[in-house]
Amino acid sequence: MTDDPKAPPPPILADKHHETPSAFTPENLLREARRQKSIEDGPVPAICLLDPDGDMVRQLVASGRADRCPTWACYHTDLYRFRHDGIDFGIVGCAVGASFAVVVAEQMFAAGCQLLISMTSAGRIVELRDPPYFVLIERALRDEGTSYHYLPPSDYSDAGAAMIDRLAGAFDHLAVPVERGAVWTTDGPYRETPDAIEARRADGILAVEMEAAALYAFARARGRDVVCFAHVTNQMAQVHGDFEKGEADGSADALNVIAAAARMLGATP
Repeated sequence: MTDDPKAPPPPILADKHHETPSAFTPENLLREARRQKSIEDGPVPAICLLDPDGDMVRQLVASGRADRCPTWACYHTDLYRFRHDGIDFGIVGCAVGASFAVVVAEQMFAAGCQLLISMTSAGRIVELRDPPYFVLIERALRDEGTSYHYLPPSDYSDAGAAMIDRLAGAFDHLAVPVERGAVWTTDGPYRETPDAIEARRADGILAVEMEAAALYAFARARGRDVVCFAHVTNQMAQVHGDFEKGEADGSADALNVIAAAARMLGATP
């Protein structure tokens, strides 16, 4: 990229044609995966979760609470089904990063998902309190590549005011703190330099993670219901004993936050 105003945009911004349908679709991918793997066609649970760290999936499987969904035809992941607080969920673990998260999200909705909730771990930027705690992500700084394939350039992608308004008061009964605000989505976690962190802090950004900006851009472009949470679990390993998440690697609290959100967004037992 040059400073020449007449220079063409870089490839990440060029020839996107955001209103043009894609030639490659998740529906067709799932069709071929079902054919090749002899998987029966059928829906996934209406509420699905992304668990990039995999802590919730590991705890649910180890405790016998989750079973593999036989109709999930993804080439790259397994989707598990479980019930929590009277609500049925599907969950995929370890889909880390913007591009992987959106690949899985596209396939979830193509397979029957109606609401997607992402619960990702995040590093603290603004010192609200000691980790761990949660942030309902209202908007995410687009310092990653995937979102630009879904929406034209802008500084942030967001959950939408209507979605955030529907969650008003959802977490008041929980013992664990749930903040609200902005995060920084990056594709380069090991390039979080002191200068970059300070710039984000000056912007009032609460935490840094790797998926939300792309998931919100996908949701806006596709008209899907997606809500993202950051589980602020660390201070980017700047202190000894960092990355302690709480009971069951934080999965107990995370599931309670997710269930509270799902219930407020229309889930019924």
